[in-house]
This record gives sequence, C-alpha cells and structure tokens, in this order.
Amino acid sequence: MNTQMTWGEFKDAFKRNATLDLQFQYAANKKVNASYHITEIKQAPVTSVDCGGKMNAWTEIIVQLMEPAVQNQQRPMKVRKALSIVDVVEKALPLDPNGIVKIEFGNADFDVRQMHPAELLITDEELIVNLQNSAVQCKAIERGGSCGAPAEKTKLNLADVNASACCTPGGGCC
Repeated sequence: MNTQMTWGEFKDAFKRNATLDLQFQYAANKKVNASYHITEIKQAPVTSVDCGGKMNAWTEIIVQLMEPAVQNQQRPMKVRKALSIVDVVEKALPLDPNGIVKIEFGNADFDVRQMHPAELLITDEELIVNLQNSAVQCKAIERGGSCGAPAEKTKLNLADVNASACCTPGGGCC
C-alpha cells in the first residue's frame, strides 16, 4: 500500500477485518507488546510554507500507542475493540477521511516517533499494521523546483570579465 494511507482507507480496512487481532510491527521482527493501549487519536491540521515559497496544507490523523508498565496480555486487542475506540473519538471529533494516518509509538528500546502504515498484512488471526519511518522531504524539489535557489549556478570566469564594459557609470552592473 501507499505510505500515505488515508484515515478512510485505514478505517475501512479495520471494518473489513473486525474479528482479527490487531498488531503493530514497528521494526523488522518487532511488534508492539500485546498489552498495548490506544491512548489517544489526534487530528492535526498542518499548514506550511516550503523552501520554494509555496504554501501547503494537509491533515494528519495520529493514533498514539502505549505499552503499559505491566504487560500481562498474551493477545493484542481485536480490531473491533480499536473500532469502538475510534467510535468514541469520532463522536467528539469528526476525523477527516482524507487525513494522512500516522502511528505514534515508542518504548524503552525504541524512541518515540510517528510512522506511516506502509502496509496492512492479513493472516488467519491477525491484522498487522506494518509501520515505516517517515523521511524528510523537499516539496519544492518534488515539484521540479529547487530550495529557493536556481537548480544550477552560473559559473563565471573572472578572466573573461571586461571591467571597463561592466563596472563603469552607466555600464549596468550596479
């Protein structure tokens, strides 16, 4: 799946797989402990101006996970339990179906960060949200522009500059 999964796509996948266990994989062969909690769901409207001077706006839906100090569950929550948490949230805060999903997680061995759901893996028993780290991007370059400066700099050979033609009163250099 696309690394920029929308909230609508994410939630629809949950609805289609409500009876499965919900698991999050945050690194190769590392899953969030089965005792995790969904502590909050945030909706963050973002407005920015990139280095090329263009304004950008989008919404992020951030699902925060926490591993409790006492980890006593053998199996993670069912997808339907996560959907019931979503229902509680959406009664108070309607979430933008086009918002970009991020999962916020960290533990003693993994610094807190926001990651994108890279793909949803479905097994006989689990819906596994495979998380991928975000990368810094330059929107101006992605549009074919540059970071506020010309893509290529003009090189001048100072030996070829005729000082009398350029830097005289009325020569146009000042």
